[in-house]
Order: sequence, then C-alpha cells, then structure tokens
Amino acid sequence: MTAPAIDGVLLRLAPGQPVPLHAGLARARESISAALVALRDVPDPALAHPWPTGVEVDLRYGFYRQYETLEDARAQIRPMLAAARTHETPARPLVAAASAARWDLHGLLAGLSDDELDRDPGNGEWTVRQTLAHIVSGQRGYGVGTAWWLARRDAPAEDFPSRFPPELDAELPTEEDEGLGSLDEIRSRLDETVDQSAAVFAPLGADLLAARARWSGIPVDIRFRIVRWTSHLREHTIQLDKTLGFIGRPTSEVARLLRLIAAAYGRLEEELFMWPAGGAPTEALALAEAVARGIHGDVAAVRELGGVGATG
Repeated sequence: MTAPAIDGVLLRLAPGQPVPLHAGLARARESISAALVALRDVPDPALAHPWPTGVEVDLRYGFYRQYETLEDARAQIRPMLAAARTHETPARPLVAAASAARWDLHGLLAGLSDDELDRDPGNGEWTVRQTLAHIVSGQRGYGVGTAWWLARRDAPAEDFPSRFPPELDAELPTEEDEGLGSLDEIRSRLDETVDQSAAVFAPLGADLLAARARWSGIPVDIRFRIVRWTSHLREHTIQLDKTLGFIGRPTSEVARLLRLIAAAYGRLEEELFMWPAGGAPTEALALAEAVARGIHGDVAAVRELGGVGATG
C-alpha cells in the first residue's frame, strides 16, 4: 500500500483515516502512462502498415489490441470482486468514477506538448494551462470544501453556514499556482488532488453521504458534492477538446487511439480504486498490474513497425 500525500488543510479536516492507494495499482498506472508517452510518437501514416500476425490487419490493431486487453481484464476482474462487494463502502464507487474521468482527461492530454499550454484560443477562451489550473484548483477545493461541510453536519439549522469560509480558501494554492510548470507537472498535480480527496472520502458510509452541505450556496448533501467531482472533470475535458480546435491543433488518429486506451484503463482502475484494506482481492489487483505491464511491453513492437525506433 502507498498512502497519497494528503494536503495539510484536507488532512486537518478529514473525517477519518484516509484509504491508501494500493502499490500494485500505482505500478499499473506507471506502465500505462509510459505506454501512452511512447505511442504518441507513432505517425498517422504508419497506421496503414501491415501488422505481422498472418491476418489482414494493419498497425492500428496494435493500438486496438491494447484497448481489447484492458476491456477484457475489466471483465475478468468484476467476478473476482463480487464477493468483496459486501465490504465496499457506498462512497467508493463515487470516488472511483472520478478516477475514470481523470484517465479520460489524461488520454486527451497524452499527445500534447508544453508548447500548446499557453497558445491563445482567441475569443476570450481559456488556454490549455488555464483550464488545467481550474480543474486542479476545483478538485482541491471540492476535497477541502466537502470535508469542511461534513464537519458541520451537526450544526443547528439556524447556525448552518451559507458559504465556505474565505479564510480557509486563502490557505489553498491560487488557481494560477495550480497551473504552474510543465504539462507533466500539472498532470501530476491533478493526480495528487484526485487521489488525496478520494482517499479521504472513499470510507464514507450512507449516513455521512447524506449529511447536509452546500454547493455554490445551494443546499445539497455530501453525496452530491462527491458526484460533482466527476462531472467537473468531464465538463472541462470537453472544454479542452474544444480548445484544441480553437488553437488549430487537429486531433490525429493516433491521439484518438491514445485516448481510447487511456479511457479503457480508467474503467479498469475504476473497479479497483480506493477499496478499504483487505477489500479488493489481491488476484484482481495483480491482474490489473500484469495487464498494464504487458501493454507497456508491447509498445516496442508498435513503435518499430511505426518507424519510430526503440524507446529510451
């Protein structure tokens, strides 16, 4: 197990002990991330090259095979988890959905470079950097804000706050700060914020999910606020997709295939993300790690056929 580095403000407000991220899942992520980086160099014209299987398919199949492998692994894992469902908290599927959304975003970003972070889309639209900064800042705020509202669940109705306190908001990094650095640094920051908020709230039961809260001043419950993480990630992934068109960056076929692979891995991770200790069966976690490692191992063949050469 590996415990996410919990932000100091969030940890101070956390309702209980955070759930550690399983080390095998962390290793699976590393394998998938490395594969996405290596595959993005394959040029679109190379996709028409024959795939050496004795079957009339082309290099595209090297990508689709990885997608198939991930989807098949998810299908194999689900029965393994059936007996463990009795140990699953009501909050775990909610935070796991955010992890799947995060991986779809990673898939969109997989083909981008630092040069595109600050390219002006025009018409007052946000740059890629500004949108990513907002996503990270929003996720951090959702985590801290949800913990703060949860801590006030027993306040008398007449004393229930109407807004999140600005003095606590001032303890968090600014939105601009969340967007500093390279694309890889911002993406790491995104992973950190999703993981740490998920680690804190995955243990919640139905009673705490039903606790009073607010969102933009509107009365909601804690469940709503956690579900909103996924919606917020999806919303701004769509925005970024549009931004790429505004900056004149066409989405290549390889980029589309990378997003397909990343999203498939996200669905696989969704099944295993933030189970309590002893929850997800070790054989399910081992299968996910082995499949991700195998996909990374297939990258060299795809790159060679694509005329890219060996990875560093």
